[in-house]
Amino acid sequence: MLDIKFIRENPEIVKENIKKKFQEKKLVLVDEVISLDIKIRDLKQKGDNLRKERNDLSGKIGMLMREKKVEEANAIKAQVVEVNKELAGIEPAVEELQKELREKMLVIPNIIDPSVPIGEDDSCNVENQKYGEPFVPEYEIPYHADIVAALNGVDKEAAGRTSGNGFYYLMGDIARLHSAMLSYARDFMIDKGFTYCVPPFMIRSDVVSGVMSFEEMDAMMYKIEGEDLFLIGTSEHSMIGKFKGQIIPEKELPLTLTSYSPCFRKEVGAHGLEERGLYRVHQFEKQEMVVICKKEESMDWYNKMWSYTVEFFRSLDVPVRTLECCSGDLADLKVKSCDIEAWSPRQKKYFEVGSCSTLGDAQARRLGIKSKDENGTYLCHTLNNTVLATPRGLIAVLENNYNADGSIRVPKALQPYMGGKELLTPKK
Repeated sequence: MLDIKFIRENPEIVKENIKKKFQEKKLVLVDEVISLDIKIRDLKQKGDNLRKERNDLSGKIGMLMREKKVEEANAIKAQVVEVNKELAGIEPAVEELQKELREKMLVIPNIIDPSVPIGEDDSCNVENQKYGEPFVPEYEIPYHADIVAALNGVDKEAAGRTSGNGFYYLMGDIARLHSAMLSYARDFMIDKGFTYCVPPFMIRSDVVSGVMSFEEMDAMMYKIEGEDLFLIGTSEHSMIGKFKGQIIPEKELPLTLTSYSPCFRKEVGAHGLEERGLYRVHQFEKQEMVVICKKEESMDWYNKMWSYTVEFFRSLDVPVRTLECCSGDLADLKVKSCDIEAWSPRQKKYFEVGSCSTLGDAQARRLGIKSKDENGTYLCHTLNNTVLATPRGLIAVLENNYNADGSIRVPKALQPYMGGKELLTPKK
């Protein structure tokens, strides 16, 4: 959410930013917000004037009563009653207008960074850099669901009976490899100096609206019936919410946190071959990184954070690339974002395994997350990035470590978490 003062003073910048995000239908909101802001400030000024008038009248009443001029004092008391009636109407009117103003401001997108490429959708995203050499072996690599099935590693049929489409049981060595990757991701980030956290997996609606746009919420979140609780779609939600309404001492910044959670999402995606496997699912597990920092440090942390995910996947023998998200592909709260994509030797293309974003002070403004220096309080900046989301990360490791005989090389970094196993072999 933008600062109303910024919108008031820079309406054309806000409108141009909306155009860059190809959301022209929202242009009208800028003028509506400015109009509401004027009404609110006028009403507040009127209220201040009335309170001053009431104080002046009250002073006169006291003076007249001391002078025994009761009749005149009573006449002024009647004026005070009328002033109070008028004030009683102003306060709820201001409250209602402020509510309307906030609802409109929540929909106006954040100002994107000047470096963001302009484009309407993800087809306009721009490759930044490749890390590791994409490799396609001479032998065929099966679809990941078939690789996993050969190791007796998945049971989607049983999950369909218990939970429906989009769920799965992971079994045996595959389940162990899945957990090994998450444990390694946890320790990888701890070694980077991040504090490990396991957050709540449900959050209240005021936290949801503080960390994401309404469009994202409707598309993603599962609502708990009869309660003001939602299942999280990523642990970033509850990790940022942890600091709702807090003033963080500046000496504690930056806060660098890495969190584990299961994640729950309504969308399954397009129908087709991928739906048979583990690429698009309702439930998955994730190791996340979250940073809360000062404004002047946020871009440095953004570059560090995506580089950590690149380093993580390269340590698992997975070639990756970074992809700069264009303006139309950015969620409304984001200032800048890049995707980390892993190489698929089966498909001979890259696919998304993580996303790194800086949101400026948008989440902090919505949730009231501040810090304080000698000049007073200020809004913090928030950033988030995927270390590992699996099964997607698992798919990348399986394909890039697949042997001609159907066995899977266990990357050296994961072997300590696999009881020293170096190879996973198919079950006959």
